Amino acid sequence: MQTILANATLVTGTAGGDLPTAHPGHHVLVEGDTIREVSDRPISAAGANVIDLKGRTLMPGLIDCHVHVLATTLNLPGQAVMPDSHVLLKGVQIMGRMLARGFTTVRDAAGANLDIEQAREAGLFQGPRLFVPGKALSQTGGHGDVRSRFDSRDPLWFDARIGSFSRIVDGVDAVRRACREELRAGAHHIKIMANGGVASQTDPIAYLGYSREEICAAVEEAAMAQTYVMAHLYTDEAIRRAVECGVHSLEHCNLIEAETAGLAARRGCFAVPTLVTYENLAKDGAKLGLPAVSVAKIETVRGRGLASLEVMRGAGLQMAFGTDLLGEMHERQSEEFEIRARVLPHAEILASATNLAAKLIRQQGRLGVVAPGALADMIVVDGDPLANAGILARPLETILAVMQGGSFVRSSL
Repeated sequence: MQTILANATLVTGTAGGDLPTAHPGHHVLVEGDTIREVSDRPISAAGANVIDLKGRTLMPGLIDCHVHVLATTLNLPGQAVMPDSHVLLKGVQIMGRMLARGFTTVRDAAGANLDIEQAREAGLFQGPRLFVPGKALSQTGGHGDVRSRFDSRDPLWFDARIGSFSRIVDGVDAVRRACREELRAGAHHIKIMANGGVASQTDPIAYLGYSREEICAAVEEAAMAQTYVMAHLYTDEAIRRAVECGVHSLEHCNLIEAETAGLAARRGCFAVPTLVTYENLAKDGAKLGLPAVSVAKIETVRGRGLASLEVMRGAGLQMAFGTDLLGEMHERQSEEFEIRARVLPHAEILASATNLAAKLIRQQGRLGVVAPGALADMIVVDGDPLANAGILARPLETILAVMQGGSFVRSSL
């Protein structure tokens, strides 16, 4: 099957990381699941379905590099004891809505496994392409330990539950084994909890997670498997030690300082800010079930969010798009575009959710670009996101069509 998307204003960067630019009057030939030709002249193909985009914006499908597709509630301790079937079926709904918002690919940040992506590939449900870590690794009492202070259950009890995002592993040997188990099961990357967190109950934000030796062990195991470590991080101290230990993907980074951001940039790291989650946790977290001890932590990280974007941009640190939403807040995923547009250039925001995001997940040239040989994951936008990336915050209004693998999954053209 062939489809020609004609008369589009093409907005795309390159696999090499160049910022997206606009190319009016372009035409794209899709054959099967692949982009075969991109031209500034009309394309002819016998029998092709021709769709005239009438100058509307055509750009790559969006990529969110920090999601939790199985996060059905803000109450993570409560979710850890939910029936597996309940969590999985709600997760399928969450993924379907992400795709409808134009996110054709997402990187999960704890909990999802390869089985879910294989089920999507087999056509059992519609959702974004999924890059997974399996369960995140957390030390006892760390951000991934969902037990309250008086919960005496063995942490191994949680390991087999779909609703529990983490496995508790302590010590270098245990970390190595856990990494190897996740990689054997098909993890695309390793996730570690290297700092205190908001949603967890027993670890203040400033707590450091894992010793340097344990972090280095995870980094080495990932490198041996030709992949990388992503780490949950807030404070400047935690970020610096993670960078020094070889962590590649730095999640959140709200409290980062310029010197550490510069070090991370020189090491070739990526940062993945997730500001929309703190905006909405502050607004609705308590009424949606976030425990009081977690609500009290929100302002510690929320207040520095926008400033952290400016610090990282000033240091030249690459930033990918992330959201980190839980439960009912998933519906606000696209609001991250509007938040970043308050301080960042619009082209850089688009790159963070397209070609730069593809670089982080090691899919350069295959995803995140509109170019020959890339997968035909694209969206049609009514408006100019290069002039205002914030229009993507209203996806059901401004995104007129979503194509994944050469087929429209939503279209009002």
